[in-house]
Amino acid sequence: MSPTSVRKVALVHDWLTGMRGGEKVLERLGALFPGAPIHTLFHFPGSVSPALESHPVRTSYLQRAPGLRRHYRRYLPLFPAAIEDFDLSGFDLVVSSSHCVAKGAIPPPGAFHLCYCHTPMRYAWDQEHAYFPRRTGPGARLRSLVLSRLRAWDAASASRVDLFVANSRFVAERIRRYYGRQAEVVHPPVDTAFFTPRPATTPATTDGPGQDPMRPYALMVSALAPYKRVDVAIAACARLGIDLAVVGDGPERRDLQRQAETQSGGRTRLLGRVGGERLRDLYRGALCFVQPGIEDFGIAAAEALACGTPVVAVGRGGVLDIVEDGRHGVLYEEAPGETGDAPALAAAIDKARQIRFNQKDLCGRAEGFAAESFSERFQKLLP
Repeated sequence: MSPTSVRKVALVHDWLTGMRGGEKVLERLGALFPGAPIHTLFHFPGSVSPALESHPVRTSYLQRAPGLRRHYRRYLPLFPAAIEDFDLSGFDLVVSSSHCVAKGAIPPPGAFHLCYCHTPMRYAWDQEHAYFPRRTGPGARLRSLVLSRLRAWDAASASRVDLFVANSRFVAERIRRYYGRQAEVVHPPVDTAFFTPRPATTPATTDGPGQDPMRPYALMVSALAPYKRVDVAIAACARLGIDLAVVGDGPERRDLQRQAETQSGGRTRLLGRVGGERLRDLYRGALCFVQPGIEDFGIAAAEALACGTPVVAVGRGGVLDIVEDGRHGVLYEEAPGETGDAPALAAAIDKARQIRFNQKDLCGRAEGFAAESFSERFQKLLP
């Protein structure tokens, strides 16, 4: 069965609220199945690319939930029932793009369900404490009960998937551990036609943190969530006295803004979400791309390489599929303790500054994740 021979295809995605790594994968899947409807818990119109908006979008009953736009995470206990409520009858192939509950959609009898798994739910499994540090009180006990039930549902609903496809070897191992299933690995697509080094005739951008093209800055592209460790990047760059630009938004923005004002003396700027061309300029102009959190894959790191910028990252997780230490950047070991990882990251950034990286090596590594390669590998896995 190939994309052209499948009679009817349903795409399932957790939610459509912005263009992050998962949505970039979904965009490529949508290109493989033009016109296929996207079933998603909720959709904020205008928040994703025109390519995704062009598909018929079918939302769950949560779309009408009060205060959804600001507080959709509070509806987490209802996500499993909402994803199961979709009627997928009549579809031959169900392709879910899942980092939360999308893989739990119920396929009709005889349909093949392929799940592209970005990760099993982090907050339900191994990162509960990172997301929810408060462990006492009635609210914490209720949350623990909800997450316990969510874990049970997550493990049980894995049986609805015929084939798991992981975005990295790291995630394939997590799928084996939590679901007891083997997974193929197909790395996410990187738009290497768009993310390229700066042409020699183009002047350096002045869009860095200090608006000074001669002042070096590190770059981080990330949701502002606890497990991303943006606080470590701020502290490390403050130790080195270099600027830091942070692209992305999320629930920790206010706390991180306070930290930036206190520690960095104006050298850190939280830029929020930016457009594609500005992001490319930021990649191109950065001293290095930093990734202090453990990523399932880390598509931003691959985009940075495509722009000729080395990566400095903690040496665990999906980055091991992307970066060879000393050749494409610098990997460092976590250093838990009283001072945390900031000194280790600072030392790694300093080490990267001493290395003359070969831009062709950086770009060549990114080419291995080109969108065309993703499409070819993915199509070979279809029944």
